[in-house]
Amino acid sequence: MTSGPLPRILRRRGEPEYPTFLELFFDLVYVFMLSRLAAGLAEDLTVRGAAQTAVLLMAAWWVWVLTAWLTDLFNPRLPVIQATVLAVMFGTLLMAIAVPQAFGRYGWLFVAAYFGIHLVRDAVLIPGTRVNPSIQARSIRVLFWFGVTAAPWVAGVFVEGTARLLLWALAVAIDLGSARAGWPTPRLGRTELASQIFTGTHLSERHRAIFIIALGELVLTTGRGLSLSDFQAGRVAASALGFASAVLLFLLYFHRVRQLLAPSNVGVVERVRPGTSTSYSHLVMVAGVLVVSTSVSLVTDRPFGPTPAGWAAIILGGPALFLLGGALFDAVVTGRLLWSRAVGVVLLGALVPAVIPLPPLAVQVVANLVLLLLLVGETWAPRLRPVRTPAPAR
Repeated sequence: MTSGPLPRILRRRGEPEYPTFLELFFDLVYVFMLSRLAAGLAEDLTVRGAAQTAVLLMAAWWVWVLTAWLTDLFNPRLPVIQATVLAVMFGTLLMAIAVPQAFGRYGWLFVAAYFGIHLVRDAVLIPGTRVNPSIQARSIRVLFWFGVTAAPWVAGVFVEGTARLLLWALAVAIDLGSARAGWPTPRLGRTELASQIFTGTHLSERHRAIFIIALGELVLTTGRGLSLSDFQAGRVAASALGFASAVLLFLLYFHRVRQLLAPSNVGVVERVRPGTSTSYSHLVMVAGVLVVSTSVSLVTDRPFGPTPAGWAAIILGGPALFLLGGALFDAVVTGRLLWSRAVGVVLLGALVPAVIPLPPLAVQVVANLVLLLLLVGETWAPRLRPVRTPAPAR
């Protein structure tokens, strides 16, 4: 696969594939990040607010993905890699601090932390892999594309409103899209999408961990709402339904994913294309959990009264996003669509105009009932086809 000696910092075959404690510690900063994003969406429940939250989430997610890939390809037990992970963790903390005012006065902090993270990482990886040019080229390609997106990221700091949103949306789309294309770079070509660079077991465990972190933020929101409820009946009911949402999302995720990512179904390595697709589909699922968290905070604050159309879209849209991500993930791993998830997305979308006359608490009940119906159907339906192990890529 590569020519030349293997860099000392590279993960060797046969080394433990499960995440280290440091990697799990790193994930904790995302409880704070997701909490800030959910709170920001709840405060600005508009199309613009949703778009801004999506851009910030994708940037934060991209940092997490590159860190997961870093500890997948390079030995996370080496002090230099551990120091790099801790530096990235601190940078992510600064990004989270900037989130509420990222489209205001703290845009510079968000961008500075975002690029500081990437510069620190590449400052370690590029010199550390110089003994093997083919491996070093991977990090150089990533650095090249961050140089490409530097212009819209930095330009966005000096403008406001729609201009910043459009520039940053373009930048983060290029960041994610360039990876999907293998980071094509002048003279260096691209990282071949058939190359084997991901450890299957490690990457699958990292995805499970970040999903649990997202659920942890949802539980935190539920607990915070209950603690401030003065135990009023409507707010207690909303908090209880929020906890039920967390349980249902947990069960739906692991009912399917533990089959698809079981050790017997995960290869020793994953190739670039399914590796990136798996990360992107988990982004959609995590976004769904974040939106559910936002809806729980809204309903806990005002469980009764009329339901604005935006609220109905958020309450039902969170579960729909989660189901969409699950359907995409299933399609990536098995090569076919899990129709129950697709039907759930359509059903939740169709119910939005129908539930507007209901109070927010009742809409929350409807969302949970749809999730419960899908869970029961997928668990007990006799015609549910068994999971097929995907054929090895060639």
